[in-house]
Formats: sequence, structure tokens, C-alpha cells
Amino acid sequence: MDTKTIYELMVNANELELKELSRKLESYLIESKAPWLRTHFSLFYRSIFDSNEFKDLKNFYNDIIIKYPNLIFESEDFTSLQETALISILKRDDLNIEEIKIWDYVIKCRIAQYPTLPADLKEWSKDNFEALKITLQQCLPLIRYFHIPGEIVWKKIKPYKKILEKQLWDDIILHSMSPNEPITSLVLPARIISNPDLPSRTISTPEFPSRTIPTPELPSRVNDPFSTII
Repeated sequence: MDTKTIYELMVNANELELKELSRKLESYLIESKAPWLRTHFSLFYRSIFDSNEFKDLKNFYNDIIIKYPNLIFESEDFTSLQETALISILKRDDLNIEEIKIWDYVIKCRIAQYPTLPADLKEWSKDNFEALKITLQQCLPLIRYFHIPGEIVWKKIKPYKKILEKQLWDDIILHSMSPNEPITSLVLPARIISNPDLPSRTISTPEFPSRTIPTPELPSRVNDPFSTII
């Protein structure tokens, strides 16, 4: 029986008030199918967190979101993540990942919703940028722009400046050049970044051939002038 079917049985058992069976299936998923759960985050996140049940699975995913968000952003189905789920993640102050990577993942996630967009950003029309801006209107205010180093802003964010409000972009530029100058835009606090040891992930489920994924190194927090304004 594949993992998705087991998950559906767990949900159905819970709806039928078969609590003991539901809990046993929940425990089985966490203990025996953890690698598969990690790589299929989007499939489960919304249904689990919209429910008052499945507390162990909620704790399982919360632990990943806080300590190893790369596993979520790099999951096979991240681009299909519902906007409400993405927003709930972006609101967190405890994401253990550099802010510019969050920006990259968010842009990638929403561009994937428009497969007809030109691959070359230079070929984008005004309407292309406007469509992306509308899609990201709830997510863009949650990026901590003022905690991204200036040189990275020019490299990664400037190409997409057309999706930002003019005042925000002006403040980002002003802050990158004169960190002590007052700005109008809201400055969100920097996220709390630590360096937990991330164990190698060995995937050996019926859905995937067994293989070991090397442990990536999580970068330490950058000490830059943006951290002076919070």
C-alpha cells in the first residue's frame, strides 16, 4: 500500500470517529514514512493544519519548518503549495534560512504557476510582471528586504523590481546606500537563524529507490548593515 493511500485511510478513519486506528496510522506514517512525508510537504500541509486532529504530524512538520526549511522549499511539490500555506510559513520569524533564499523560492514557486512565461526575464512584458505581482501580493510584504545585503539586492531583487511598490523599492535602494537614513516602508525583524546539524536523509520507500542525500551546510547569519534597523 502506498503512502498516500495510508494517509487517506488515516483521514477517513478520523472522520468516521475511529480515533485509535487514525492515531496508529499517524504514528506509522511518522515512524516509517518520514522521508516520503518530507518530500511531499505540500500534499499534506493544508489538510493537516486545517484540522484540530493529527497533532503528532503537526509537530513533525513544525519541527521541519523551523529547523530545516530547505527541506520544504526544495521538496518535489513545493511549487504546488497553496498560497495560504506559503503565507503562514513566510510569517514565521524562526525560519532557519537566509532571506534571499526565501525570496528565490517564493519567486520560483509562483512563476511555476505561469508555464507560458518566457524563460528569459529580459523578454517579459509589462503584463507578465503585473501578473506575477498580483499572484504575490500577499507574499511580498512578508519578505525581510532590509536584512538582505545590498549587493545581493542588486543581483537578485532588482530584476524583479517591477513587482514591488515604488516606495518599497526606493526605500530598499536608500537603505542599501545609507543604512542610517529613515525610510517609510515597514521594516520587519530579521529572522532567527541558527546552525542545527542536519542529518543525511536516506530515502528507502516503495515510492523511491533507496539513496542517500548529502547533508547541506546551512549558512550562518550574515552580519550586514541591514541588521542595524529592525
